[in-house]
Amino acid sequence: MRYRKVGNKDVSVIALGAMLMGSVTDESTSFAILDRFVEAGGTFIDTSNNYAFWVDGGTGGQSEELLGRWRRSRGVGDEIVISTKVGARPVAPGLSYVDDAEGLSAKVIREQAEISRERLGVERIDLYYSHIEDRSVELEETVQAFGELVQDGVVGMLGVSNHPIWRVERARQIAGGLGLAGYEVLQYQHSYLRPRFDVPESIFRDGSLGHAGAELLSYLRLDPAMTLVAYSPLMGGVYTRADKKIPYDYEHPGTAKRLAVLKEIAEETGATANQVVLAWQLGHELAIVPLVGASSVAQLDETLGALDVELTEDQRARLDAVN
Repeated sequence: MRYRKVGNKDVSVIALGAMLMGSVTDESTSFAILDRFVEAGGTFIDTSNNYAFWVDGGTGGQSEELLGRWRRSRGVGDEIVISTKVGARPVAPGLSYVDDAEGLSAKVIREQAEISRERLGVERIDLYYSHIEDRSVELEETVQAFGELVQDGVVGMLGVSNHPIWRVERARQIAGGLGLAGYEVLQYQHSYLRPRFDVPESIFRDGSLGHAGAELLSYLRLDPAMTLVAYSPLMGGVYTRADKKIPYDYEHPGTAKRLAVLKEIAEETGATANQVVLAWQLGHELAIVPLVGASSVAQLDETLGALDVELTEDQRARLDAVN
């Protein structure tokens, strides 16, 4: 395993997503995946307070609870960095973040931080994300609530996911003006395929909320201290499974061209297409941490194999040259 600085922590260059652990992925399989990740040197695990509400029509919490049980059973301490999120939990069973999300009021942020700490069995949340934006609450209230959690030692550092970049920058400016901690980590969808940006907002509301497009990547270039945690880097199997359809928001002429080059590089390196995508992200000029889920130890092992894939300058140039 390799490591990099994310905020104030040194973490593994690959993060493990625990979204479906404790629900779709049963406990014994989840524990085996987590054990293998740690055995391989993995130290960065991601979850949320609303995972996975859509499985049973509830309000979430299964993933955090499973991670808490795993931590206690294995005697895991501060050596493993766990991030979680607030803001997108349904307020009542049967709803979703689209219908009625909990939002980002100071009251919700404080209360949910305590609930997440209890579920995870931690004294402090290493990295706490604002999951989706909430324009019904003044941004100053949200920023101050998050900043005070850091000030009080309840949270180590702050992140933001699925927000427009202008809102991220405004929040950081407010935090700076108040002398409080601001967002240091961005979590957005990012992969080798490039999305369209001419689709209705409703498509993104029902699918991916936040693509890491040119604007976000430019923003990262201006502040090298910030990190992009890239969720869905493998796009649910699109790169390797014939039964997986290209998402609507990725249907454009450039997609077929990029897939063709990706296939060529995979054949040249003897790696899988998934491994090439991850190696491409790991060697990016920007600080990108792929956030990868796994439903089996074998699937995780394929992911870990990306650490051994070395792309040449020519291969990387060919991957990047396709529009």
